[in-house]
Amino acid sequence: MALSTLNPPSLGGSCSRRGDTGTAPLSAARRRQGRILTGAGFALLPWLGYLAGTLPPAEAAAWVALDAMEAAALLTAGTRLLRGDSRHRAPAAAAAVLLLADACLDLATAAPGTELATALAMAVGAELPLAGLSAWLASRRA
Repeated sequence: MALSTLNPPSLGGSCSRRGDTGTAPLSAARRRQGRILTGAGFALLPWLGYLAGTLPPAEAAAWVALDAMEAAALLTAGTRLLRGDSRHRAPAAAAAVLLLADACLDLATAAPGTELATALAMAVGAELPLAGLSAWLASRRA
């Protein structure tokens, strides 16, 4: 009985938590951004298997680790955005840095010809735009 007087039942059907994460209503743009980041994170998962199976073991370890960290950062930032959680900024910043590093390393290590063209296409078509979106999301308060 004493506990119920100290902790009255919530009126809205939900409990407030200590250290609330600061959820906010989602706009259509935020939902789209969250879906883009989450989709990119999920798209990297089969890519990790491809890299692990096709690259020499020493190279595979490095590239799989880098891409796994990218996937984790993208998935974390994307799912937090979709929940309206204001803690999306740190993983978005991490994703931006990792994606930029990945693009630079891909271009620096690619052999001239088809491999370089592929690395350039991946950088311009996926990695740099995702890095830009992630950096923009990391720098915004709301």
